[in-house]
Amino acid sequence: MAMRKTIEELEQDTRNKMIIDIRSSEDYEKETYPGAVHIFWEEFEQKLSQVPKDRPVYLLCYTGQKSDELAEKLTEQGYEIYSIENGFHSYLRLKLERLMQQEDKAAVTCKDVERSIVKRFRKEIWRPFVKAVNEYELIKDGDRIAVCISGGKDSMLMAKLFQELERHGRKNFDVEFLVMNPGYNEVNYQTILDNAKLLNVPITTFTSEIFDTVAKEDIGGSPCYLCARMRRGYLYSHAKELGCNKIALGHHYDDVIETIVMGMLYGGQIQTMMPKLYSTNFEGMELIRPLYLVREKEIKHWRDYNHLHFIQCACRFTESCASCGGTEKGSKRAEVKELIARLAQQSPVIEKNIFRSVENVNLNTVIAYKKDGVKHHFLDDY
Repeated sequence: MAMRKTIEELEQDTRNKMIIDIRSSEDYEKETYPGAVHIFWEEFEQKLSQVPKDRPVYLLCYTGQKSDELAEKLTEQGYEIYSIENGFHSYLRLKLERLMQQEDKAAVTCKDVERSIVKRFRKEIWRPFVKAVNEYELIKDGDRIAVCISGGKDSMLMAKLFQELERHGRKNFDVEFLVMNPGYNEVNYQTILDNAKLLNVPITTFTSEIFDTVAKEDIGGSPCYLCARMRRGYLYSHAKELGCNKIALGHHYDDVIETIVMGMLYGGQIQTMMPKLYSTNFEGMELIRPLYLVREKEIKHWRDYNHLHFIQCACRFTESCASCGGTEKGSKRAEVKELIARLAQQSPVIEKNIFRSVENVNLNTVIAYKKDGVKHHFLDDY
């Protein structure tokens, strides 16, 4: 069993110690634990000569899994080596908790974040958001909207955008900031709560057992589709209980074009995310996507500009992947994302053309046809 220490125990260890960040160089350079050196986990054995045996060593990865494996192996070789429990996420949690204890500093951080949306990122984020709301008529007088927050960068930005929309004269609607816990681990869930508090987003929370349910289902492939459907059903249901007639999800421009390409390459159908969608199972409910015209790179830029840290992919089936930090690396969506990026390097109009390709389809035409008794969708919604 690997020797583990909490981030608090690391700080309490006053000995001359070495802290090694084994995440990717890109993530290390973005931010690391103060004083940590970098050795990527895949290169660790080749660089073992840099790891001392005469003092304690602490390993920091994304979630604690990869550092557990290395610590166990090196302990057997005579090193005093520890895996930091919950990895870099535990450091971010501690950092955020300490920031929250400094109320004045936290208030300044929140104001800076809000100001950056309408000032620094006015062209890249604020205007595309407002354009989508107006062009697709996503908000109408009297709407009560459940703004659904998963805890990632997209949904947290969306929550702040709705607050700015209310501040800047558009107050013909009401919002509920809704957070569902489908089975997050404790660190991820607490990070969501802390970020909501830091950014002054008054959230309403509820729990479900989606992750447990999906884990028990024998679906013979990726659990993502089933999980997404179940999550949406719970959100619709809870939003309706709160008196809402719409739910807002944080899908952005890049999600749209990736879904189009995925549908064609892997599903054999024209499939997209619509800016708004009426529910067939919950009468009177509508789904809207206010970030429909916002690029993901601008959301990342906003996050990093404000030194914010959100959970990445908190799915139980991927969060333990220490080599990718809990992302969808290796998934079909990740492959498509890389493919689109390569194509975009060759021609700057590629992404825009993919996006417009579905807009040019006449939505009033036949939605499906039957072949061999099987229904095939021209347009569907993930």
